[in-house]
Amino acid sequence: MKIELKNVGKKFRKEWIFRNLNYVFESNQSYAILGANGSGKSTLLQVISGIMPCNEGSISYSKNQKIIDGDEIYQSLIFASPYLELIEEFTLEECLNFHRKLKPFSEKLSNEEFLDFVYLKEDRHKFIKNFSSGMKQRLKLGLAFKTKAEILFLDEPTSNLDENGINWYQTNIKNHLENKIVLIGSNVKSEYEFCLNKIDLSNFK
Repeated sequence: MKIELKNVGKKFRKEWIFRNLNYVFESNQSYAILGANGSGKSTLLQVISGIMPCNEGSISYSKNQKIIDGDEIYQSLIFASPYLELIEEFTLEECLNFHRKLKPFSEKLSNEEFLDFVYLKEDRHKFIKNFSSGMKQRLKLGLAFKTKAEILFLDEPTSNLDENGINWYQTNIKNHLENKIVLIGSNVKSEYEFCLNKIDLSNFK
């Protein structure tokens, strides 16, 4: 899998968030998108994933040198972020069943195995709206780690997690890098310190 950015720029009204961004993201690589609060990390991840359009330049997705249409790339990616909401009217069990209809879990993982993985086995019949912010974030990360997807977007991944949750993230992110493009938007070193590739958005203003 490959994602190629050519002269990509994004602005809100008259202010450019980033501009003239040229970069190639490839499988089996992890990338940290760095910058201060408000620098555009979340915006760049949303632009690359197709959630938000760019104002100039182009983004192409390809696999085995064949271009993937922008409308189809969503099947190959998963996005976890504290600002992307879960369906709070679902119970946890309903959330998992709904998610699996859209995107299957990797390794033929069962709901029971997934609940063990995210330490939420006792909460399977609880409504998502009654989850703490930490439980929601652990669920989002669990779905990101265990969904069968070749591109993984993580924005501020340890937001709302306690010390045990942060340790859980640090252990599991390293176990879910193989054969994926992993992009992490962060200004917290412990979230991205394993990334060999780093993009500082202050260089693209």
